[in-house]
Amino acid sequence: MLVLRIALFLAIVLVVVVGGHVYLYRRLFLDTTSDRRIRRVGAVALAVAAASLFLARSVFVRFHTRLGDALGFAAWCWMGVGLYLGMSLAAFHLWRRVDAWWRRRRGSLPVSPERRQFLSRAAVGGAGLVAAGFSAYGVRRAFAPPLIDELAVRVPRLHRAFDGLRIVQVSDVHIGDVLGRPFLEDMVQRCNRLRPDLVAVTGDLVDGRVDQLASTLSALQGLRSRFGTYFITGNHEYYSGDVAWCAALEQMGLTVLRNRTVALRDGDARLDLVGVDDYGQREHPRGWDLEAAVAGRDPETPAVLLAHQPRAVEEGVEKGIGLQLSGHTHGGQMFPITGLVAALWTYSAGLYRVGDAHVYVHRGTGFWGPPMRIGSPPEIAAITLTS
Repeated sequence: MLVLRIALFLAIVLVVVVGGHVYLYRRLFLDTTSDRRIRRVGAVALAVAAASLFLARSVFVRFHTRLGDALGFAAWCWMGVGLYLGMSLAAFHLWRRVDAWWRRRRGSLPVSPERRQFLSRAAVGGAGLVAAGFSAYGVRRAFAPPLIDELAVRVPRLHRAFDGLRIVQVSDVHIGDVLGRPFLEDMVQRCNRLRPDLVAVTGDLVDGRVDQLASTLSALQGLRSRFGTYFITGNHEYYSGDVAWCAALEQMGLTVLRNRTVALRDGDARLDLVGVDDYGQREHPRGWDLEAAVAGRDPETPAVLLAHQPRAVEEGVEKGIGLQLSGHTHGGQMFPITGLVAALWTYSAGLYRVGDAHVYVHRGTGFWGPPMRIGSPPEIAAITLTS
């Protein structure tokens, strides 16, 4: 089943990437010029651009050299620019089709080939400006300081000793070929200024191997809180070596929760912090296992669950979880994907109530893929527990 899912995913990606670049070739070159040399150059350029999207992760980033990082960054940028360029061209083309239909209804003369080519070139120019504007804004927003989202959440049965406990959550940081130590150091300083009692890192922290990024991630040792920093795996940790990364992060002073519970105590008061591995790896020997995580736990004890993907929320509530902290979705990261994610995910971004419990889905502190954020700004969440 896992192999079939991977094959299906790759097939869909291949169709979308190839189909998208064929569409761009038609609008950018076939519609705007009859010069075969220009068309040939355009075909080669778009073929290289399409190939770069597959190479960005599988080749460029894997070597993690300056050249590889630069090529990967260029490919990720093209992914975003190409998306908005294609959308803009499609919008202009639709407008032209509607205009042609209206002209036929009115009995107007058809547009001459020369004017049709002029309109195609004008559409390319307009679409280029729109794509450049969206992309520039998206890059600026992605690299801007993350928003601090403050919220208070009631946790059932929470002891008064933990009333006001402050959890600072970061998620989906994706340190790797684009975001590095300066970004991480700034994030650490922002977290510390929030005076957390506990820091939760809910997965997808890295995009790269331990030998490539351990020195960068050592910046996390600067995090300061009363109960420490807790980490759970996301799907990207499995791509980068989950065992090696969990061991490295433990050496850096983080507490890694792999399908287990730790008890936070203040005198006689107790709050359980439960952590599970990534839900997408539930068939993996080291994957998601909520049953193992809560084994032996008193369901009447208040509990907070750290789970990378906002799934199995109702199952957690049944096991006494009062608050689930998740990430993974990025809130869609970029318009119009933001709308698609909201439609496909029951819990896509923000705070949701599930019976007497809640789930908070973090939009992500970093980004993945295109270095852009439009309609879903990066965040650091400061969550105050109340009784």
